[in-house]
Amino acid sequence: MHIPITVISERNRVFRQRVDVDGLEALYADVPPIVGGEGSAPDPHDYFDIALGTCKAITVQMYAKRKAWPLEGVTVTVQRDDSQEKKGVYKLTVVLALHGIDDPDQRARLEEISHRCPIQRLMTVSTVEIATLLV
Repeated sequence: MHIPITVISERNRVFRQRVDVDGLEALYADVPPIVGGEGSAPDPHDYFDIALGTCKAITVQMYAKRKAWPLEGVTVTVQRDDSQEKKGVYKLTVVLALHGIDDPDQRARLEEISHRCPIQRLMTVSTVEIATLLV
């Protein structure tokens, strides 16, 4: 079991939240002005998308390091299409730029490995159970 993440409403702010993660620098979340927020921080959907992008980048980097391949860096761009979200369809398009890898076979393998990142598997093949407790 992991140490819990704590979300605390920011005082004197409309919907801004402070996110505390095990002694790390505080993160913040908000919602855009169009839905009544201040737009001062990423919204929860952004964090969902960020989780996928960062997981893919880290997974690719770890694999390339283990193989001693000349990967210099990764740029991941995640584009959201939430126009069908209310119908249960949330589309993410991921653009993966691999810096320093020119070999087509290595590039193809890294793209394949990116699909195996734990967050993509969590988003696409796992059953997530949520228990909410009121205190």
